[in-house]
Amino acid sequence: MLDLINVKTVASRDRKGGSCLSKLIARAKVLPVDVNIKPEVLLERIRNSIHVGSIKRYSVEPIAFGLNALLIDFIIEDAEGGTEALEDSLKETEGVSQVDIIGVSRASATI
Repeated sequence: MLDLINVKTVASRDRKGGSCLSKLIARAKVLPVDVNIKPEVLLERIRNSIHVGSIKRYSVEPIAFGLNALLIDFIIEDAEGGTEALEDSLKETEGVSQVDIIGVSRASATI
């Protein structure tokens, strides 16, 4: 039997005072261009270059032969275009080879 929890969608007003937009958590798998780029260095480059959303948490996933992927959870607005702006921002980051959005869900908080 599942326990029911009251949840409330995290919402914020846009800068123009318009309607409320809920927040999404998008999980991205980011691969570096080569094995010589340390995950911490790549993460710092991503932090400095993204202009969409913010990083909530991350982890490092070993792939093979010294190559590590970053699994990063971003908090983004639930706006038209979905994760496209986030993906574009990540792909423009120096040292990023590949970006895959592997999951998207609504951010919520318990009351």
